[in-house]
Amino acid sequence: MAHEHAHHSHHDHSHAPEVSAANERKVLISLVLIATFMVVEVAGGLISGSLALIADAGHMLTDAAALALAYVAFRLGRRAADQRRTFGYARLEVVAGFVNALTLFAIIFWILYEAWQRFQEPYEILAGPMLGVAVAGLAVNLLVIWILTRGDAEHVNIRGALLHAIGDLLGSVGAVGAAIVIAYTGWTPIDPILSVLVALLILRSAWKLMKASLHILLEGAPEGVSAEAITAELGALPGVAGVRHVHVWSLTSGRALATLHVAPQNEAEARQVQAAVEDALRDHFGIDHATVAIDWGRGGDCPLADGEAHGHEHHGHDHARHAGCGHDHDAGRPHAHDGPARAEHAHDHDTADHVAEHPTVSRNSNGGETR
Repeated sequence: MAHEHAHHSHHDHSHAPEVSAANERKVLISLVLIATFMVVEVAGGLISGSLALIADAGHMLTDAAALALAYVAFRLGRRAADQRRTFGYARLEVVAGFVNALTLFAIIFWILYEAWQRFQEPYEILAGPMLGVAVAGLAVNLLVIWILTRGDAEHVNIRGALLHAIGDLLGSVGAVGAAIVIAYTGWTPIDPILSVLVALLILRSAWKLMKASLHILLEGAPEGVSAEAITAELGALPGVAGVRHVHVWSLTSGRALATLHVAPQNEAEARQVQAAVEDALRDHFGIDHATVAIDWGRGGDCPLADGEAHGHEHHGHDHARHAGCGHDHDAGRPHAHDGPARAEHAHDHDTADHVAEHPTVSRNSNGGETR
């Protein structure tokens, strides 16, 4: 089999987010603002007795986590892979996202429990401190949104952090409204009601984060990409006789990888087929890193298809399909095969029929070959 690892740097086809110092700095400033005021809001909630402020601080935690993940992604994106971590550290971002989602579910449970307790026993709330902290939170969120919109709004991490900040802005508006209602009417149930609404906002973010991170950790196919679609697209390429053993997954958000076997047609040149496959994967599916194995006719199912490897016995077979399968013959000499049925047969082979057993050929990044 010929194996090719495609590492392309075509700027006009790049799907990976671009890391810039400006983006990184804006994310870090926003993270410091959000994390600092999150602590202030928790303190304000404890002093005023407002669960809504504490819940809004929990929602700010989702913003801080999103910004922290974006910052980590920027930092780790510059770290090269090493001998122990051949894919680098990009997957750490996904692991952190999964842990963050679990933490958010715990916060949601606590908020709902406290809200239920306050529905049962009304709690005294100091409207003045609550209003002051809520207004300050609103100002911080507006400042963060302004900072992020001045960055690269198309960057996946910047866009995600911006959406989180907008969601938290709504929570701050609600806290301001609840404080005004309590100040003028004394109706304190508005506080746990708002807390439940904020908890539902956090639940939505936590569920999406949990689902996305777990999908990547389980090596799920990237959104909009499937093995079936890849098989259909590549199978229609000139010179391709068949495509099988297609596996596609994400290293991290926005970075798709794939491995597959491609069988060239008899008259096709293998390297041209390989190049066409790599171009199609990059252009149609955004897969810049692919391992394409040229399939010379080895049969068998993929061991990953049903979770176990298969052994194969050959009772009667066409020798043209065994080139490169470790089935050695001496060219031009008759030979016999002992199969399970102990049936023997002899036949002659021309040297040209065995093209040097189709040796394994790998192309390196300089275009050279190793055998």
